[in-house]
Amino acid sequence: MCEKLKREYQVCEEVGRGRFGVVYRCFSGDSFACKSIDKRLLSDAVDRECVEKEPKILQLLANHPNILQLYQVFDDENYLHIITDLCSSASLYHRLTASAPFPEPDAASIFCPLISAIAHCHRLGIAHRDIKPDNILFDPRNKLKLADFGSAESFNGGGTMMSGVVGTPYYVAPEVLSGREYDEKVDLWSAGVVLYEMLSGFMPFYGETAGETFEKVGRGNLRFPTRVFRAVSGEAKDLLRKMICKDVCRRLSAEQVLSKFDFSSSHAYVRVPQEVPELNSFRG
Repeated sequence: MCEKLKREYQVCEEVGRGRFGVVYRCFSGDSFACKSIDKRLLSDAVDRECVEKEPKILQLLANHPNILQLYQVFDDENYLHIITDLCSSASLYHRLTASAPFPEPDAASIFCPLISAIAHCHRLGIAHRDIKPDNILFDPRNKLKLADFGSAESFNGGGTMMSGVVGTPYYVAPEVLSGREYDEKVDLWSAGVVLYEMLSGFMPFYGETAGETFEKVGRGNLRFPTRVFRAVSGEAKDLLRKMICKDVCRRLSAEQVLSKFDFSSSHAYVRVPQEVPELNSFRG
C-alpha cells in the first residue's frame, strides 16, 4: 500500500469489495472510505478509462451534500487509492431488499436528495448513466450520497449527445438500448424506476432474462397494479409517468422536477393550486 497513504491515514477494516479492488475504512481525525483499486487487473481499456475518470468527475462535482465527496487520491505503480466519504449505513439496494415497499413519505425523503444530486450533475454537464439503488449510499448520519461515477460522461450542454450502451438492465433508458445517441435525461428515466421500486417493491420492467427485460424496457409500457398502487397518490403516479416516459421530448428534466418540488423539508411536495386542501407527501 502507498507509503504516503499510510503516513496520512490509519487504514482499518475492509468494508466492501468490488471487481477491481477493496474498500477500507480509514482514519485521520475522522473516518473515511479508502477505495483501493488494483490497476494490474485493468486489462481492458474501457475499465482503465472508467477507473481514471471517476476521481476527476468527483472533483468536478465537489461540495454537493448528496454526492460522494472526494478528499484525496494516492496513485502508485500498482494501485489507485481514492479517499471519499464513508457510507457505512445500508445502501438503498439493501434497504429495498429488507423493507420495500416504502411508505410514500419515506420514498419522497430519499427521492428529493437524489434528484437534487442529479440536477447538480446535469448543471455541470455530467450524466451519471448508472442510477440504481446499489449506487445510492448513506453516510453514518443517514444522508444520501450518489456514488459510482465510473460510467459517467460529460455532455457539456448545448444539445451535445452521448452514445454507448451503459447502465444496468432494469434501470437503463430505452434510447440507450436502441443504440441511438441520447442526452442526460437517461438519468431521469432511471431515477423514475428507482422511485417506482421504492413505492411498489418491484421494478416496472422485469424479465427472467436480460433479453426479456430489455424487450419490456424498449416497449416502455408503464403499469400501476391497483393492489400495490391503491395507496399511492395520483400526484406521485403522474410524476412517474413523466419520468418513465419513452418520448424523451416529453420526459421531465431534473430542473423541471425540481421546479415542481419544494425541498425545504424532508419530504417532497409537488406545487399544486392553493385551493386544493388535501395534502400528502407528493402535494403542496
